[in-house]
Amino acid sequence: MKKIAVLGSTGSIGTQTLEIVRRNGDIRVTALAAGRNIGLLEKQIREFSPRLACVWDPEKAKELKIAVADLPVKVVSGMEGLLEAAAEPEAETVVTAVVGMIGIRPTIAAMEAGKDIALANKETLVTAGHIIMPLARKMGVRILPVDSEHSAIFQCLSMQPDRDGGGISCKGAEIPRKGIRKILLTASGGPFRGYTREQLADVTLEAALKHPNWSMGPKVTIDSSTLVNKGLEVMEARWLFDVPVQDIQVVIQPKSIIHSMVELIDGAVLAQLGTPDMKLPIQYALYYPERRPLPGDRLDFWSLNQIAFEKPDMETFRALALAYEAGAAGGSLPTVFNAANEYAVTQFINHWIPYLTITEMIETAMAHHRVIAEPALEQILETEQETYDLLKSRF
Repeated sequence: MKKIAVLGSTGSIGTQTLEIVRRNGDIRVTALAAGRNIGLLEKQIREFSPRLACVWDPEKAKELKIAVADLPVKVVSGMEGLLEAAAEPEAETVVTAVVGMIGIRPTIAAMEAGKDIALANKETLVTAGHIIMPLARKMGVRILPVDSEHSAIFQCLSMQPDRDGGGISCKGAEIPRKGIRKILLTASGGPFRGYTREQLADVTLEAALKHPNWSMGPKVTIDSSTLVNKGLEVMEARWLFDVPVQDIQVVIQPKSIIHSMVELIDGAVLAQLGTPDMKLPIQYALYYPERRPLPGDRLDFWSLNQIAFEKPDMETFRALALAYEAGAAGGSLPTVFNAANEYAVTQFINHWIPYLTITEMIETAMAHHRVIAEPALEQILETEQETYDLLKSRF
């Protein structure tokens, strides 16, 4: 019986992870962590019987403790509680499905406790990849990507000859350097594909939350509409697969049928195709290298007819160009990119700024930052706060 902890259990990835647990019946959940949704968390506790449950909000944790007083579950809260959930002794794999840079410290804690990571928190590698990947090698743990695009690349690379991965997710950590010419990271283009900047100026929150293909949480959905999410994925792929940012190409594929591709040095292109369903990459990460049946829609190539591709418009969607700039510079600049976006998206969700100001905030923060080449964890967190403070003073 496989044992897992799920951080972010009430969010989109977390709830789909628990659907897979429910369906397969051979995974035991030892810890759950959520933000404020204690109603859903209580239901999850009663169904999956974890030993530990964490609620980020201490007051909500008190409420939950009363609600589950009849159950043998320890309720904790805050960052200390999240770290305890990440390092829960019985768990073998930790699903990191929390959103934002809050995921960095729990991921490190889980790895230091010898856990494999099913990684759905892209900010961890974007801002601290230079810390996370060496730690994976040192601890001999695997990082198994859950994002559909990175899972697709992972699946393509898993078809290559097996080599010693040294603790990195891919079978064959040497393959990216020796066998890959380019990673082709696909994107749907979001709900505003084809828009001009003039049209984007009038975008509403309601429109930004309507993704054409995927069902995701609000923050990730808005990030997809600005192409920030794809920029974060470029920076994440750089660390996961040890490929320079300039060798990662974004390709718009509006139907989200091809989830990503790998071009090898001999010209061959490997692709992973499927219907848009996050349960596939989640299940693949949980059971890797085993594949299991998964109910759902299947591709019908007779009705598909064709798959179209487009070049991303990085002038209109400037956030993607800024992501490439941050990824190429490295150091603390990706943290600034990410933190500025997190701050801006919160402002947009609260109707405090217009849509185009999201990208304006990112650009402003990057322009005013002095890059730290190899930031320690404390410097990463300080850079995050400095970015917030700068934006508060200027917008």
